[in-house]
Amino acid sequence: MSTSSPEAVKKLLENMQTDLRSLSMECKKKFPPVKEAAESGIVKIKTIAARNTDILAALKENSSEVVQPFLMGCGTKEPKITQLCLAAIQRLMSHEVVSEAAAGNIINMLWQLMENGLEELKLLQTVLVLLTTNTVVHDEVLSKAIVLCFRLHFTKDNITNNTAAATVRQVVTVVFERMVAEDERFKGIVEQPPPVQGNSNRRSVSTLRPSAKDAYMLFQDLCQLVNADAPYWLVGMTEMTRTFGLELLESVLNDFPEVFLQHQEFSFLLKERVCPLVIKLFSPNIKFRQGSSSAASPAPVEKPYFPICMRLLRVVSVLIKHFYSLLVTECEIFLSLLVKFLDGEKPQWLRAVAVESVHRLCVQPHLLRSFCQSYDMKQHSTKVFRDIVNALGSFIQSLFIVPNAGNPAAASAPAGGSGSGAQGAVQGGPGAGGVSGSLTTQAAFEYRGTWIPLMTVSVQGSAKATYLEMLDKVEPPSIPEGYAMSVAFSALLDLVRGITSMIERELAKEEEEAAEWRDAHPDQEWQPKPAHLVWEEMVSACWCGLLAALSLLLDASTDETATENILKAELTMASLCGRLGLVTPRDAFITAICKASLPPHYALTVLSSNAANLSSKAYSIQGQSVQIISPSSESHQQVVAVGQPLTAQPQGTVVLTAKNIQCMRTLLNLAHCHGAVLGTSWQLVLATLQHLVWILGLKPGVGGALKPGRAVEGPSTVLTTAVMTDLPVISNILSRLFESSQYLDDVSLHHLINALCSLSLEAMEMAYGNNKEPSLFAVAKLLETGLVNMDRIEILWRPLTGHLLEVCQHPNSRMREWGAEALTALIKAGLAYKHDPPLAHNQVANTASTKTTLPNAAICRLQLLLLNPLKELSNVLHADIRQKQLESVLQILQSQGDSLGPGWPLVLGVIGAIRNDQGESLIRTAFQCLQLVVTDFLPTMPCTCLHIVVDVAGSFGLQNQELNISLTSIGLLWNISDYFFQRGEAITQELEREEAALQKQAQEKGETLNRPFHPAPPFDCLWLCLYAKLGELCVDPRPAVRKSAGQTMFSTIAAHGTLLQQPTWHIVVWKVLFHLLDCVRRSSTTADKEKIESGGGNILIHHSRDTAEKQWAETWVLTLAGVARIFNTRRYLLQQLGDFFKAWEVLLDHIQSAALSKNNEVSLAALKSFQEILQIVTPVKDSDKPGDALAAMGVPPVLIDPLTASGPGRPLMRSDSLVERLTRYNGAELQAPPPGEESALEDSALWWSAWNTWYRTGTDSTRPPSGGTEKLSFIPSQPFLTALIQIFPALYQHIKAGFSMEDLKKLGVILHGAVSVPISSDASPFILPSYTEAVLTSLQEAVLTALDVLQKAICVGPENLQVMYPAIFEQLLLFVEFSCKPPQYGKMETKHVANAKYNQAEWVALNYVPFAERSLEVVVDLYHKTACHKAVISEKVLQNIIKTLRMPLGLKYACPSESTWKLAVSSLLKVLSIGLPVARQHASSGKFDTMWPELANAFEDFLFTKSTPPDNLSIQEFQKNEAIDVEVVQLISTEILPFANFIPKDFVGQIMAMLNKGSIHSQSPSFTEAEIDMRMREEFSKVCFETLLQFSFSNKVSTPQEGYISRMALSVLLKRSQDVLRRYVEDERLSGRCPLPRQQVTEIIFVLKAISTLMDSLKKTQPENVDGNTWAQVIALYPTLVECITCSSSEVSSALKEALGPFKDFMQPPVSRVQNGES
Repeated sequence: MSTSSPEAVKKLLENMQTDLRSLSMECKKKFPPVKEAAESGIVKIKTIAARNTDILAALKENSSEVVQPFLMGCGTKEPKITQLCLAAIQRLMSHEVVSEAAAGNIINMLWQLMENGLEELKLLQTVLVLLTTNTVVHDEVLSKAIVLCFRLHFTKDNITNNTAAATVRQVVTVVFERMVAEDERFKGIVEQPPPVQGNSNRRSVSTLRPSAKDAYMLFQDLCQLVNADAPYWLVGMTEMTRTFGLELLESVLNDFPEVFLQHQEFSFLLKERVCPLVIKLFSPNIKFRQGSSSAASPAPVEKPYFPICMRLLRVVSVLIKHFYSLLVTECEIFLSLLVKFLDGEKPQWLRAVAVESVHRLCVQPHLLRSFCQSYDMKQHSTKVFRDIVNALGSFIQSLFIVPNAGNPAAASAPAGGSGSGAQGAVQGGPGAGGVSGSLTTQAAFEYRGTWIPLMTVSVQGSAKATYLEMLDKVEPPSIPEGYAMSVAFSALLDLVRGITSMIERELAKEEEEAAEWRDAHPDQEWQPKPAHLVWEEMVSACWCGLLAALSLLLDASTDETATENILKAELTMASLCGRLGLVTPRDAFITAICKASLPPHYALTVLSSNAANLSSKAYSIQGQSVQIISPSSESHQQVVAVGQPLTAQPQGTVVLTAKNIQCMRTLLNLAHCHGAVLGTSWQLVLATLQHLVWILGLKPGVGGALKPGRAVEGPSTVLTTAVMTDLPVISNILSRLFESSQYLDDVSLHHLINALCSLSLEAMEMAYGNNKEPSLFAVAKLLETGLVNMDRIEILWRPLTGHLLEVCQHPNSRMREWGAEALTALIKAGLAYKHDPPLAHNQVANTASTKTTLPNAAICRLQLLLLNPLKELSNVLHADIRQKQLESVLQILQSQGDSLGPGWPLVLGVIGAIRNDQGESLIRTAFQCLQLVVTDFLPTMPCTCLHIVVDVAGSFGLQNQELNISLTSIGLLWNISDYFFQRGEAITQELEREEAALQKQAQEKGETLNRPFHPAPPFDCLWLCLYAKLGELCVDPRPAVRKSAGQTMFSTIAAHGTLLQQPTWHIVVWKVLFHLLDCVRRSSTTADKEKIESGGGNILIHHSRDTAEKQWAETWVLTLAGVARIFNTRRYLLQQLGDFFKAWEVLLDHIQSAALSKNNEVSLAALKSFQEILQIVTPVKDSDKPGDALAAMGVPPVLIDPLTASGPGRPLMRSDSLVERLTRYNGAELQAPPPGEESALEDSALWWSAWNTWYRTGTDSTRPPSGGTEKLSFIPSQPFLTALIQIFPALYQHIKAGFSMEDLKKLGVILHGAVSVPISSDASPFILPSYTEAVLTSLQEAVLTALDVLQKAICVGPENLQVMYPAIFEQLLLFVEFSCKPPQYGKMETKHVANAKYNQAEWVALNYVPFAERSLEVVVDLYHKTACHKAVISEKVLQNIIKTLRMPLGLKYACPSESTWKLAVSSLLKVLSIGLPVARQHASSGKFDTMWPELANAFEDFLFTKSTPPDNLSIQEFQKNEAIDVEVVQLISTEILPFANFIPKDFVGQIMAMLNKGSIHSQSPSFTEAEIDMRMREEFSKVCFETLLQFSFSNKVSTPQEGYISRMALSVLLKRSQDVLRRYVEDERLSGRCPLPRQQVTEIIFVLKAISTLMDSLKKTQPENVDGNTWAQVIALYPTLVECITCSSSEVSSALKEALGPFKDFMQPPVSRVQNGES
């Protein structure tokens, strides 16, 4: 019910009347005046009530009178009456019926009561009611009322004091409330002057309205009072306390900030009075240092006083909070003071209240922002905000470092370690709860042995102080241990929370605005507001201090909740720094979290280097440098896991605590929620996670998710059940973290990938050089990241795959296995992902439309991008990686094979990237892929890839790991060629389209089109690729492959060669066939001659293939035969190519080099090929056959049948039939020259080319080796030589027209060389007959045949050919010489065939005797025919024959075969019988002059041979031989001597000397032992003597000179005999008993025999023919003979006897001297 309602008014009137009645009753006896006044008052009230409608207004007007009785009542000082009156007055006041005057009266009355000390509580109540119910009290009255309250505050009564204090507070509030109300009222009416900023000197209050003036006066006096000065307005104050004054000031400032902000006067008061006052009052606190002795201090008053200090801090808090904008400079001082109070040297209580004050600031982020703007961001200003944060940090550090010296509670606690002491201190502390159990239940911090409990000090976000509220305490309270820490901790958390939430709110708002702005102005850049700078400055200023403090607290925290809060603070700071782009602080906070996640002192380079960077940023807090504290021992933490550290060197185990796991979760949370702002710090985060994952033993599984590893991983990892339950959660979060990378923007994603890559690089570094399990974290996560970001794969593909490729090359097998796993999984996923547009979309069926639709370029690029890394894997050398690569290719082929399109070249490249060092299994896998491609995918791939398929198949043929694959791949090439054949039309079309497109591109770029075999049409090029590949395989190192490839190649050329266009054949011949021949030749000539033991496994190798050289030989043979066959079968086609002759030459060159190869098999085969191509050159020139036009043109009939049948795919020829082509080739038939002549011209060139080849082959193959015997050169085999020589007759038929003397000489050299080649002893049994049979080898037969052919040709040929006869003789005579002097083959030592051992590798000279003898017979025959030819005469053939025969004749018994010299003699006799008449006939021409001495020498050598007959020669044989000698002498005596006139004199002389010699056998100066047997040739001696004597003595016709020769000969003979005998006698005598040497004995016997023969001859001769001197010499021998009688040898004796016998004829009586003298 309101006070003005009628009922209330009625009630009021009744109550007043009642009160007055009561008053009158009370005062009836003692105070009559009062009674009267009361009664008149009743009347007054009744009157007012009756007269006025507005009773209350009327009452108010008359209130002085109405109140009077009550005032009088109070004046009685009677308690009962006074109370009654005061109650009544109060009732009036509460109805607001008191006028100003009445109020003044009331106050005066109350003042009296106060001075009398009556009813003090009631007084206060009354004043309060008076001032609160209305505003009638102003100015002095008001001040009096206020003073009254103040005075009552200082009474003795406690209750009164307290009530008064409360009243004063209320009254002060009322005064200011009135002013606020007054301002409200006048708000709209008068324009307020702007509030004054800064210093104003106006003291005048005249401008203020009444209530404002009261408030001003009151506030001003409060300041005066606190400052202990006299008040201006509150007159009558007797005493005042500073504490109360400060409280009042604080409440006014706190409750009415707008008053001070809106009125200049008040602002002025703040600046001029309040701030200086506060600063003045603070001074003792500032100067004080704890621990300085109080006695020494001169003014003990100045000790800090808790009540004042605490109140000052409260005032400061309020000033800063509300008037910061007015008092910028002053606040700077206050804040600096606050920071100072946190100093460790200040008393505990002071630090506690200071911390509480700081906490109050920390919960006001906007205020903090203002500090930052006003101080930190201004030049030359204190960095207040930074200092506050640093001070907090420093304060927290100091709590851990400085012992609680000044804490009485701690001191009084029972001693016994910090634990119990702390407990004692905590027990009574606020918020301590009942801590009675062990310490673990209490939240606390522990650091290096300092244990500080943690209390709940305030609700988060509000600074509820404990000690700042202790207004009743005079003494400083004892601060429980841990209180300051708890407040500081809360302050820190609130600071972080406040700043971050404020900035983030504003950031979000700004981002919204930016987005709107961009929508509205898409073309303009959004300009960020300057607010950014403030935020950045705030963060920059505070991060160091925060980080230092938080890290320390995190390290020291033992309570999960506290830890959570700290981590949350670090996390929010990190994310904020990230959003603001402040990299260093962001990284620092992240580093802190990371370090906390890892075990203490864990060496992790990323973090330590980062920490080093931070600590190098020097920052200190008040001279105390802040260390970023390294974790201490963690003894009090619960250990949840033990594991291996991830290091290169194996170390011990490390321990993870529950806190580490908690930090790890924060880290995951950070990465998950704030990934976008992490940037480069991903590195830190991921590195740490990697290490944790490693310690926890999580290993990657499919798709890269990490799963707890198996226990088998090693005994070192021990996990408690607590963490076991966490692991799946952690691994789940880890996976989710990377899954969420799909929400990151591109830049952040790149940061993430870069970080993962560098992490992986470190893991790779660490895994080098050991085969420990590597850390696969990074690789697994790269895989996960790739898989979830498939939709924007192009952005991250290159860095991602580039790195994984490096991983694949790592030496650690586990590492690269995962690299490959990740890479292949990504590629497969990439190909299978439904891209937009889809990848398969590019496969436009190009068969349907004539124009190939090119695949979308982007799709094409994407496909290549995806497949490229797969190809790059081919460069990795590790087999396991390649295996993985190939397996994935197989999977890709099976799943996406149809849609590969532009990716085919890459896929084929991978399949084909095989190397020989890879091992079989790899090659096998790759080959499976290839087989799949060839069987299933040839039709789906672009035709341009077909040549790659050929290449790849070829490379499988070339690999040497697995022979079967090589052979199978050759089969695949055959299949591919079939495919080409069947699909020829389609392939040609597509290739030609493609070619046209490429051509166009090339023209646009101004380049030339560059592809292999370019001028040929594309389809032909495909074939050429195939042939070229087969060609490569034909020179593979393995014989089986070569053989197979060779057969395949020649077969395909035979089967499908018809598809090629004619010009392409040119390439086939030159680039394929001849190139192949070159390679084979090169390889064969350089092949190894080492014996190959076995062909792998236990396969035995036939001896004909047991060296590489022999195996190559087989290849060479095959190849040469194949090419020759092509030349044979495709001859008509090749001849049209224009350079057939050149090709022919090259082919011949190949045949020649093969024939000259040092391998019998090859050389023989070469000759076979030679024979084969020589047959093709012989066209059937039988034009008479009717209708055989083709044959007429030189096409061998054999070729025609198979070719005219058209091939299976399409007609054989592209344009017209074979016949037409040939006709065209030969020109129109009518104008064509007769085919014979034209081809004769061409053929003769070809034939001569062939002859040259034959000649070079022959020369080189038969040229003997030049070196010594050590290097055993190759010696051609007999069959080869035979074949070679057999080619000649056929060849000669075609070249005889131009065959010259020169050519004949060439031929001779070859024939001679061929027959002089020895054969190897192991082949000898097959070639040579047994030595005894005189048979020719086939080679020798061939040689003689060749000469025979020639000779016959000359015979029937024109005259000019006959000059060749002498050359033929010369050749044959050379062969004749072989009989005695087998030809030397170089310097090679050959054994005689009879001595060769069959099983030793020696060279055996053939038995040349039969050959030589046959040659001799040919010579005799030929001479018979040609003796009279001019050439034969002038070329001295006869002389040469004699000269040649001299050798066997001279050797006689020394001849290898006895038959030889006998044949030689008979031949000589035959030849002479034909030749001598011719010689005599031409004697005058002098053409035979040189023959005679030669003949003489021949006779001499034969008749007086130096050789001895063999020991086993029977008498009959000897006599036969002697008969031959005799026959020769008879020839001399019949054919020569009789014609002496035609014969040169010297010759006759020589003959005589010879006969002379024959008669005495004395042809050698010393006698060899065997010559004793010569005695048996007496018949010969006799014939000689007889002939000699016949011609010497009897022939008077002859010149005396001849007789002289004979006589000379005899005297020389006799003289020598004399000497021999004498020497013998002499030696015999000297030798005593010793027998003389055998040869001397033989000699003497010989001489004796000669003497006896001479004597016989002399007797037979006519005495007149004998010279007298001769007789004298004969007789002179006698004495010497007699001397010999004494000799001891019986043989000599018997010879002597024979010699002495004939002397009896001289025994005659002496005749007269005269007679003697005459004679």
